[in-house]
Amino acid sequence: MRSNLVAGNWKMCGDNASIEKLVANLKALLPAEPAVDIAVFPPSVYIARVVDGLAGSPVAVGAQNVCEQPNDGAYTGEVSAAMLVDTGCRYVIVGHSERRAMYGDSNERVAQKAKQALAQGLMPIICVGETEAQRDDGSTLEVIAEQLQAVFAVLSAEDMCSIVVAYEPVWAIGTGKTATPSQAQEVHAFIRALFAKKDEPLAKGLRILYGGSVKAANAGELFAQADIDGGLVGGASLDAQEFSAICRAAE
Repeated sequence: MRSNLVAGNWKMCGDNASIEKLVANLKALLPAEPAVDIAVFPPSVYIARVVDGLAGSPVAVGAQNVCEQPNDGAYTGEVSAAMLVDTGCRYVIVGHSERRAMYGDSNERVAQKAKQALAQGLMPIICVGETEAQRDDGSTLEVIAEQLQAVFAVLSAEDMCSIVVAYEPVWAIGTGKTATPSQAQEVHAFIRALFAKKDEPLAKGLRILYGGSVKAANAGELFAQADIDGGLVGGASLDAQEFSAICRAAE
């Protein structure tokens, strides 16, 4: 049985004071033993602070990015998977559309980042999704398949038992637009079918999250779909009341 996961991507938002307040509010609002897995992804400079602040709570902490290189070295500005583990991370996001579009993360680089995360015991959340132009021209499923083929080329079936996939239509990220439950379910079912071609038990256990303007008002209907196993939440995760309501919807 798959357990739902709600992941809050804080992106490049916050400062010491606002993050301390957010962490305190999350601890107060979220149940001590939630029926879903919960994780938050602060900016890297605040990871250690958030790990300390959430100690003793059920909320895990992850990073928003990781270097694809296997060893420490002369990679100025990068952070290795081993460093993230050492800081207390359990998850890492790879392949977010903002990383792909703004910083040149190719399908192959995303796959390598997932591989390095797994090698250090991190669980990667591998993001895939199409642009509005790609949806309009009918190539959504082709784009998703291409993004995942790079993952299949690098990871074994055993590796893929320890990943999460997040479908985030680029046109719905930070725009206020949201894929309808049926649109999201169609893509989630397609993703699960791709994994089933590799390994049926793997596909059945794979958690596939939806991301793209998820909020309390639409979370319940989205999470009720057969192949949607929670959400990768952006802006709404910066509001403890809203995020806790989304977590309750995932139960």
